[in-house]
Amino acid sequence: MASRTPARYHHRPVTSDVPTPPRASRRRALGEIVVYGLAGGLLVVALRLTEYRFLVVEHSVEIYGGLVGALFAGLGIWLGVTLTRKPPVVVVREVAVPAAGPFAVNQARVDELGITPRELEILGLIASGLSNREIADKLFVSENTIKTHSSRLFDKLGARRRTQAVQLGKASWLIP
Repeated sequence: MASRTPARYHHRPVTSDVPTPPRASRRRALGEIVVYGLAGGLLVVALRLTEYRFLVVEHSVEIYGGLVGALFAGLGIWLGVTLTRKPPVVVVREVAVPAAGPFAVNQARVDELGITPRELEILGLIASGLSNREIADKLFVSENTIKTHSSRLFDKLGARRRTQAVQLGKASWLIP
């Protein structure tokens, strides 16, 4: 008895009755599509170029008039800016500057405000950027003592903040 050998070639199942075209005809169809597409594109470019040339020939006077107008408008703006530019004005002003001697506290202002030497010392330390704790450590007193002196100093100067007190102190020649 002869045994059947399995089939060595497998065929794809056919899903429709329409035969598929061979590869050569697909390539030819693709080539034709590309050729017709390129020809159509070239035809569109040629028509646009012809339309542009017709536009330039028919409306050349208006185009040249517009270009000359734009050129003169640009030239006019440039000349207007150049000719109306004012020369820079240099202002020289003399300002009185106190002599560069050592700083001297305005004792009259200190007496007028009733600021104690300790409050003046604390104002100088505030101006140097120290915190209440750092000032207390430097002067060997408690932080609450510094807060009390600062509060009284702010009242005498009419300041609400540390920066405002420093500004007022410098303006009154209390601190350098």
